[in-house]
Amino acid sequence: MKTSDFDYSLPPKLIAQTPIEPRDQARLMVLSRSDSWLKHHRFCQIVDYLQAGDVLVFNDSRVIPARLSGRKVDSGGGLEILLLRRLSQNVWETLVRPGKRVRIGAKIEITSDSASGKGWDSRITAEAVGSGEGGTRVLNFSDERLLPGLGKIPLPPYIHVPLADPERYQTVYANILGSIAAPTVDCILPRN
Repeated sequence: MKTSDFDYSLPPKLIAQTPIEPRDQARLMVLSRSDSWLKHHRFCQIVDYLQAGDVLVFNDSRVIPARLSGRKVDSGGGLEILLLRRLSQNVWETLVRPGKRVRIGAKIEITSDSASGKGWDSRITAEAVGSGEGGTRVLNFSDERLLPGLGKIPLPPYIHVPLADPERYQTVYANILGSIAAPTVDCILPRN
């Protein structure tokens, strides 16, 4: 099996840029495995398809402001950092773009561009202390408690509308901090 087996054409105009309101009006595609019919409904109608013994799994993790802006201390070159996973206090596995510029020992200043346009409001530093598979970097931050105020919610590349209210990007079940992207809702009922 190849990932290309799952490629399909999706016109950009059909990709929602903001969540529908009210949320239960989101589209729901229902596919019958037994006779291959396909129907389009609304999520509020999901109860019409649930039977005794069915299981729904809800992802209750909240998307953290995991996208950071920074610059290398030695050169001033701009960087984008995506927090992937907390390894220990102040130490995170990250993706850094452009990553080739960040070698072990590199110092990075993480900044928050002021909404008023007056420059850099807050800052912390990070040091590259390791590298991992797939180009990841391990960064040791001077104070991870400031990261939520410095970061932004990472949006997928197909979302082009700026995020006016970060809370609208959370799922309605969002509770526990930890995701770096909002989950999609997939429901597969174990019937033929």
